[in-house]
Amino acid sequence: MKTQSSPLFESNSVEMATFEAEMQRIHQTAVRQLSTSEPSTPMNIILQSIRFVIVLTLLTGVIYPLVVTTVARVAFPNQANGSLIKVGDKIVGSALLAQKFENPSYFWPRPSGGDYATVASGASNKGPTSADLAKAIEERRKLLGNSAPTDLLTASGSGLDPHISPEAARFQIARVAAARKLPGEKLSALVEKNIEPAQFGIFGEPRVNVLILNRALDQLQ
Repeated sequence: MKTQSSPLFESNSVEMATFEAEMQRIHQTAVRQLSTSEPSTPMNIILQSIRFVIVLTLLTGVIYPLVVTTVARVAFPNQANGSLIKVGDKIVGSALLAQKFENPSYFWPRPSGGDYATVASGASNKGPTSADLAKAIEERRKLLGNSAPTDLLTASGSGLDPHISPEAARFQIARVAAARKLPGEKLSALVEKNIEPAQFGIFGEPRVNVLILNRALDQLQ
């Protein structure tokens, strides 16, 4: 008795044969391409590596820095050039770096573990159990007073933090006012005017840039 094959079985057989033929064609094409390509000799590998290094060097070492620098100088010219502060044509500092102020007629920045040197910038790496750190804080407290804010007693992580807290700036108003023979109310208004809010209103804390504040202080007289 003759049996009839299922249409579904015949359809699957046709699809399988088509798939096998397509795979065979792809395999033959790949073999031809490999046979016509350059052999992977050690010299070819070295030349390919050299070309790869040259291309990457041009992209990441020349083109990318030029593009980023150009965009930065066009979009943010002041920040791209170091946020420099000038008096006339003379550069007196950067808004990004603390400077050493010891004259009582100026506001003082936070202490610095590297004495405000940019090359040796960094923290002292002294922990809360360090006797040297405790001694340094005690000496600063004797100089500034028992009510001195914490940021005037301790150094920042970089040693070059250009900002102090508004409380630290207000704490110094009496000393600066006495040294300059200015009314405290006038200096209070100057400090409040130079308080920078948190970044975008959410990042960081309100702060005062000491160099900018001292430049504004000099302009009062």
